Amino acid sequence: MTKLHTADLVVGYEKKIVIKDVTIEIPDGKITSLIGPNGSGKTTLLKAMARILIPKSGTVFVDGEDVQRQDSKQVAQKIASLSQNSQAVNGLKVAEIVAYGRFPYQKGFSSLKQMDHELIRWALDACNITHLKDRPIASLSGGQQQRVWIAMALAQDTDILILDEPITFLDPAHQLEILELLETINQQGKTILMTIHDLNHASRFSDHILGMKEGILTFQGTPKEIFTPENLAQLFDIQATIIESTENRKPIVVSYNLKKEA
Repeated sequence: MTKLHTADLVVGYEKKIVIKDVTIEIPDGKITSLIGPNGSGKTTLLKAMARILIPKSGTVFVDGEDVQRQDSKQVAQKIASLSQNSQAVNGLKVAEIVAYGRFPYQKGFSSLKQMDHELIRWALDACNITHLKDRPIASLSGGQQQRVWIAMALAQDTDILILDEPITFLDPAHQLEILELLETINQQGKTILMTIHDLNHASRFSDHILGMKEGILTFQGTPKEIFTPENLAQLFDIQATIIESTENRKPIVVSYNLKKEA
């Protein structure tokens, strides 16, 4: 299984430093959620780990090798990345978009092989969108479109999926559909790293939590370890009331208020 970790990672834009000396190891075969306030550097961190941004210093390691020293297609065969800004492409059908997930395995202008078609069919089926394969993606709902992008990432056939806000702008039912889909994918052996705003979704669907504030990795651990009133006060400046779920023994934030100044 592909391993992903960072060492003393510093990332920024021009002269502005966004990520400051972050060292983390993403647990293999688990769902890890990255939480934190807006502007804390979550997206920047994911982009660096997916080889989209070049660090100013420090290293992202994939299987023990510096990701920046690896060929783009080589990395794309190990890590699939889905941004929060994926948009419908006019004129393209669902199956055509999912097929793009096989691009890292193509040589020159070679056509798709039998294995490629099998993985595309598997990804369509896994995301329950086979019946939509001939539909233009622009004609689909937001939840359906998100399934298409996830199917494209699945067709890439990587051990690691990095997802930036995969449920943003979706209604509650579609949010649960996507998270349950990711849970199923994880149970098939995929390592998932994602950013997520909803604390209760993060607690319910994650094995491991990373807490980030102002570009610094503040906390990391299990949901039970991270979701405490003290940690959430430090991370989000809120006073939270937390109970334990009777269903899965994980923390639930039942209410919160702004933290009052001492």
